[in-house]
Amino acid sequence: MNVGRILIGKPLETKDLPHQAISKPIGLAVFASDALSSTAYATEEILIILTLAGGGAAVFGLSLPVAIAISILLVIVTISYRQTIFAYPSGGGAYIVARDNLGEFPAQVAGAALLTDYILTVAVSISSGVAQLLSFPAFRSLQPYRVEIAVAVIIIMTVVNLRGVKESGRIFAVPTYFFLGMMFLTLAIGFIQMAGGALGIVSGVEPIHYDVVEPLALFLILRAFSSGCTALTGIEAISNGITAFKVPRSRNAAITLVWMSSILIVQFLGITFMAHQVVAVPSHTETIISQLARTIHGDGSLFYALTLAGTALILLMAANTSYADFPRLAALQAGDGFLPRQLTYRGGRLVFSWGIVALSLFAIVLVIVFNASTTALIPLYAIGVFLSFTMSQTGMVVRARKISKLKPGETFMGLEGPIEYDPHWKKHMVISGIGAVCTFVVMIVFAITKFSHGAWFIILLVPALVYLFFRIHRHYKEVAKALSWESAPPENTPRPVQTLILVDDVHAETVRLVNFAKSLGHPWKAVHVGISPERVIEVQDKWQKRIGEGELVIIESPFRLLAEPIQDYIDHVQKEQPGIFVHVIMGHLAMDTYWGQALHQNSALIFNLALSRMDHVVVTTVPYQIHLQDAKAATATPVQA
Repeated sequence: MNVGRILIGKPLETKDLPHQAISKPIGLAVFASDALSSTAYATEEILIILTLAGGGAAVFGLSLPVAIAISILLVIVTISYRQTIFAYPSGGGAYIVARDNLGEFPAQVAGAALLTDYILTVAVSISSGVAQLLSFPAFRSLQPYRVEIAVAVIIIMTVVNLRGVKESGRIFAVPTYFFLGMMFLTLAIGFIQMAGGALGIVSGVEPIHYDVVEPLALFLILRAFSSGCTALTGIEAISNGITAFKVPRSRNAAITLVWMSSILIVQFLGITFMAHQVVAVPSHTETIISQLARTIHGDGSLFYALTLAGTALILLMAANTSYADFPRLAALQAGDGFLPRQLTYRGGRLVFSWGIVALSLFAIVLVIVFNASTTALIPLYAIGVFLSFTMSQTGMVVRARKISKLKPGETFMGLEGPIEYDPHWKKHMVISGIGAVCTFVVMIVFAITKFSHGAWFIILLVPALVYLFFRIHRHYKEVAKALSWESAPPENTPRPVQTLILVDDVHAETVRLVNFAKSLGHPWKAVHVGISPERVIEVQDKWQKRIGEGELVIIESPFRLLAEPIQDYIDHVQKEQPGIFVHVIMGHLAMDTYWGQALHQNSALIFNLALSRMDHVVVTTVPYQIHLQDAKAATATPVQA
């Protein structure tokens, strides 16, 4: 408990939730770190694909028009999501838009795509951050331990985010703004050197070589474009987390979105252009950012080290976007009955703790399976986010069509609240329509060009998740039907009760069980499962000497089973006395420490699981508290004469 309090912080009251809202600068750090960090590897991913054509200045020169095309797409998506923010001020992004306008099935598709993408965001950003960190000459010897380092970082991120959105935002604001400052400084110095003719060229890098060179065709350019589109991941994060901002929430979220996209475009184009100027080449041992900073600042210089440090930090912290959005989206779906209800519960720090822990576990599995390799994870990345982009913008088109049927002053009630007439509905529909078409085309390009490199897994995973969501939903609907008042059996007549006390041994705890059973005023028997014949004789002898009343029933268990013999005996009792309630009372040794509790059999859980499935059987656990710490203190205190 004390360790948890130190790591997580003291619990917050529910009334403190409004005070956990964040400002625009903190919001940029919380929700934009994923998008901003993608500039650290988006250019590199473009160049890696172009290397398949043999590389060279002419081939790598295509990275500039590819980056410009991606930036144009980014502008379109930003404008579209800005409309979404004002249309749905309660947040939820693509999931809520699809649910409100397209129906339940498309909403679950969008939810599955986003949840998958958030998990991949953590795995990719952490893996890329570790790669940047290991680009330092002093740390390159740690390459064999990159998986262990990545897992350790995920655990640290989990602990920090369990402390709360506001506190984690303050912590992560420092590396985010430090990265932005160092990258803009690096680019500014690079442009000054280029203008003065003093900009150097990268040297001493071992480039990636492929045994088979592919022709520079449209398909390869499209692959490079789709790889670079990872720069768009995270754009939807702000629309999902509008409720985290201070009021006016929509306005603050929209301003933060524009800030994020503007910084992202300038930085992405600047890095791509400067990488072309210094003739940076993709390498397994040194990242493009490292080559860029080394060429501009000088190998081993302070600013080179600071640039790499800032890049590594922002990549490691980029996962924070997922930690902010995954739990919120999971809570929305769980509230609708498509994910386990536990995901809707807020922890002591008013965050969705179960969602944070689930995200971390899935990301750790991915990091281990893919050996913390960014290049191996990238093909799985971005399909989900572009699918959610398409769903969101298509939903906004449908919403605009609904508005077009209204007259000025009219409103109608949607799932997320009233929808009013908007004279600018045509403009909004055109913008959303262009966004939907563009993101759909990119998704198809990505799926085709990356299919054999791992995208097939996501194409199969999303439908599988949607199927799982609807199975969970059906379960909750069936449970709700079973619990409905109409389904309640007419049980107005009191039933007789037979009490059974489960006895493993006869000691001080047994006395409490017997006293509790007698206080209820129902007929009672003691039951002992006879695993060992010698033990049976010993228990019978103790019962006669120490208890001396009531009936002790011995149930033979030659196969050393515990729950099954009790179940058979209860069936026998219920057949002898039809309609009877069987009340099972069992003891439980409650220790004052967790490790002390672990040293005991704790069979109460086994019996509870087994007996809870039986009709007209009620189980009561009577804890017997043993305070060893108090006993030690009493023993250590000298007795006064």
